[in-house]
This record gives sequence, structure tokens and C-alpha cells, in this order.
Amino acid sequence: MESISRQLYRLLKSKPVEEAHLQDTRLFMLDWAGCYAAGTVTQQGTILDRYHSKWAGDGLLQQVFLMAAQSHIAETDDLHRGSVTHPACVVFPVAWHLSLFLKKNFHDCLVASLHGYEAMCRVGEALGREHYKIFHNTATAGVYGAAATASALLGLNEDQFVWAMGNAGTQAAGLWQFNEDATMSKHLHAGHAAEAGLKAALLAAENFTGTEKIFEGEKGFFAGLCPDPNPGAVLAESTGWKLSETSIKPYPSCRHTHPAIDAALEIREKLSSAGSGTKEIESIEINTYETALGVTDNPTPETTFAAKFSIQYCVCLALEKGFPMLPHFEGNELVGNASSRLIEKTTVRIHEKFTEAYPKNWGSKVTVTSGGEKFESEIKSAKGDPENPLTNEEMITKYAGLMAYASVEKSRSQKLSKWILEADGSTLVPKLIIK
Repeated sequence: MESISRQLYRLLKSKPVEEAHLQDTRLFMLDWAGCYAAGTVTQQGTILDRYHSKWAGDGLLQQVFLMAAQSHIAETDDLHRGSVTHPACVVFPVAWHLSLFLKKNFHDCLVASLHGYEAMCRVGEALGREHYKIFHNTATAGVYGAAATASALLGLNEDQFVWAMGNAGTQAAGLWQFNEDATMSKHLHAGHAAEAGLKAALLAAENFTGTEKIFEGEKGFFAGLCPDPNPGAVLAESTGWKLSETSIKPYPSCRHTHPAIDAALEIREKLSSAGSGTKEIESIEINTYETALGVTDNPTPETTFAAKFSIQYCVCLALEKGFPMLPHFEGNELVGNASSRLIEKTTVRIHEKFTEAYPKNWGSKVTVTSGGEKFESEIKSAKGDPENPLTNEEMITKYAGLMAYASVEKSRSQKLSKWILEADGSTLVPKLIIK
């Protein structure tokens, strides 16, 4: 039987690309550009800038690493539920920088991005639930997405694509241990995945060989990293492109917190209509799926990153302040919200219904008791999911807010937005200048 890598090459080459697919890719690219800009002004982003200028140099691989890492900092980047990956922060830095380097037009850049999303999400869907308990899927599946993106732009033939997959997969890495003490390692995952996948494709273009059976081999990717893989998911039939299955985040926190945030925002409205405020709240109960609890159960977050990965903090924030924004997770806002009396009244439980539905659906139910009355809200599909999408206007508003957070001049922000959304496909991809 032919290898999974070889069959994946043919699958990507055979999928039709329609104008609607390219328009969707433009919107996702716009969202990514805002996420990248926001990441550059964070503490982690400035450290990465300092590292880049002091130690890394300014070559293609180093530029891709920096942009990918910074794109993953603000926790505002997109999320594909089935694969539990953030494709944009890995795929678009490779697509943009390599297109610029090769003098490729925008159409080729967009098509390559579709290939990257497709490969990354398909591999991510094959990893199995046990993999995610230890490994960060954006990191491990990401190397394949980056390699597929670069392979499309480089015009690799079938053998070269197989080699690119082989050499990308052998570099796959990214452990969740960083989340135990809320350190900065997560951003390295996106950076490494993008750089490693690009490197694998560039080497393949020079006929540097890689293993044929990186996925299914006895000492390959699934055998080494996945206790319960589903290899068939890599080549499973599907309509459209995986990019269209991907969710856009409205809030700057871990996506696992978003269904509960949506529920909390609905309850906030109900409390307001009933003439009740947060001071009257007696208890808060959050029901969610097992994975969400495993990643976001933190009742005492003390840092920005920890707060973004605390379902208790995010729900109480939504109840108290409304729509969560980046400043709510920083400085005095963080200190005030983290010490909120509401968190002390909050319990989180695993609900089998939500666990069984995951990862197809990421759901949550929040129950608030106030004045002896119960206020409930249950969410099956969070805001930003394909079933409950942000409108184009909401996506543009989100982008503008991220650019403003990064102190990007409004005229520059609007110019970039106009170019991404309206540029002719034959136009060469320009250098991306945020400031």
C-alpha cells in the first residue's frame, strides 16, 4: 500500500480551489495579521524581538520563526476543533515570508495556505485524544502544515513532498508541561513548527530525502507520539477545505474557555434584565468537557498567561465586566479580577454530555444562583465556530481592535486590511510592515 504521505500529496493536488475558498482565506489571513501585531507588543513578543536581533540573524527561517511565535502570543488566533490546532500562526508566516522570498503572487500564497491548513488539520485529527494530554497539537501537527505550505510554493514533486513530510515529522515536538507553571514555552511551539516544516520542504527541494512512512511506520510519528491514533483521518473524504471548518476566536483566551464565556455573557444579560448584579451572586457552576477542565482548571491565576488559561477567571470576568478584552488580562485589571470574590464561589465539573461531543462540538453550561434564583445558559457551538460564525464586519472589527492594541497607526492598519481583502491575485506579496 502506498504511504500516507504520498496519498496526502495527491489529495492536496486534486482538491479544487474556487474563488470562495480564496475569499475565506483572505479573511483568515486578516485575522492572523491582527493576532501577529498584538503579539509583537507583549512581554513575550519583545523578548522574542530581542532574541531575534541579538542572536538569530535575519534569514528566511529566522523571520518565519519569529513571526509564527509572535502570532501565537495574544491567544486570539484561530482554532480548528477536530484537530485542536491553531493553523494560522503556523501556516501564514510560512506562506507570507516564502512568497516574498520567491517573488510569488498573492494567489499562489493563498492556495499554499489552503494546503497548509488542510495538511495540519488532517494530521491533527488523526492524533487521538491521548496525544493531546501530553503534546500540543499545534506544535506536532504544525510541522506538517508548514511543510505542505512551503511545498506548494516551491512546486515540489511527489517524491519531494514525501521527503518534506518525513523530515518535518521527525522534528515534531511540543509538550504541555509549560502550562503547569504558566511559562512562555507555548509560543516556541508555533515558531518551531513553522521553521521546522519550512526547513524540511527547502531541504526536499534540494533532494534531501526523508522517510516514506513517517506517519504509519513502526518507528514513526503515530507509533512514537500517539497511543490511540486514527491514521485514516489523514486521508478521510470531506467536502471543501479544512480552513472552512476552522473557528475564529472573539475573546483573547484559550478556546476551551470560550463556550463557558458565551454562557456567562448570556447570564450577565439575564441578570441585568432581572435587576440583579454580580454582588448578589451566591454560586457559579461550570459544566464542561474533560479536556477543557484538564487545560483550564486554575482558580488562582497570577499571570496574564495563567488567566487566559483559567476557565474560572474567564467566566467571572465575563460576568463582571462583559466582553473579555486583552487589557482585562493585564496589570491592575488582572490583579483586581483574579482576586474577585466570584472565583471563590465557582465550581467546575466535567459533564459526560460535553465530553462525548468533544472534539466535534466544544460545549459548556454555566449556572449562576443569585437571590435564590437560578440563571442557566448552555452552549453547544461557541461564538466564532462555523455553526455560529463571526460576521465579516465582526472579523474586521476584531482586526482593528488588535491593531489598535498594538498601537499601529490607523492608516497603516486600514491599508493592510484593504490589501489583504482586495488585492489582485496576480500582485506580488509585499513585505509585511506593522510599524
